[in-house]
Amino acid sequence: SFSIWYAFSENFMLALSHDEVVHGKSHIIGKMPGDEWQKMANVRCLYAYMFMHPGKKTLFMGMEFGQWSEWNVWGDLEWHLMQYAPHQQMKTFMDQLNVIYRSEPALYTQDFDQQGFEWVDCSDNSHSVVAFIRRAKDSDDFIVTVCNFTPQPHSHYRVGVPAKGYYREIFNSDSREFGGSNMGNLGGKWSDDWAYHNRPYSLDLTLPPLAAVVFKLDPARTSSAALSGFV
Repeated sequence: SFSIWYAFSENFMLALSHDEVVHGKSHIIGKMPGDEWQKMANVRCLYAYMFMHPGKKTLFMGMEFGQWSEWNVWGDLEWHLMQYAPHQQMKTFMDQLNVIYRSEPALYTQDFDQQGFEWVDCSDNSHSVVAFIRRAKDSDDFIVTVCNFTPQPHSHYRVGVPAKGYYREIFNSDSREFGGSNMGNLGGKWSDDWAYHNRPYSLDLTLPPLAAVVFKLDPARTSSAALSGFV
């Protein structure tokens, strides 16, 4: 969370460069704790947090499919790893993460503007969970990201939101498609009339282990339910 202190006064890259994966420092996966599943989940959570965070991104080659070895200027990337499911799933994850990034103006149109970012909660150190909002230039176009940086899943985890309605879960780094445990929120959640985190409404969420989940208010479904008298 420290990076937000200077995110809007400096233009900078969020870089995981070759400097991070040479000279005995291991590749990104090798830096992660736990067994292979936890390592992959940690990396997915890291990348998701990075892409949802303000600022332009850069990843060094090999990180997108989970290379195990350090970068070697004299050798090739470990393309043979792509025959194994965990690395295919990591590549699929990166593909979908880029799709979300490109399709959501809230993630890139106000990278260096304070109006484009709001902490919902960055103080839950007991659970190692952070939640924040990214907004597009149209302030009604926003997404909510919640990251759980521990292997402990959480049920009924409440997060404050600024508007009433149905929030689609547009991205979940724990999806089975990506090699995760497929824990989530069944595609989305209705907000509760329960003020939380200094917001007028809140979501009762399931947080997967070592994962980031991203939500977006669905105006069409919200309006339809309102017309039917359900909200």
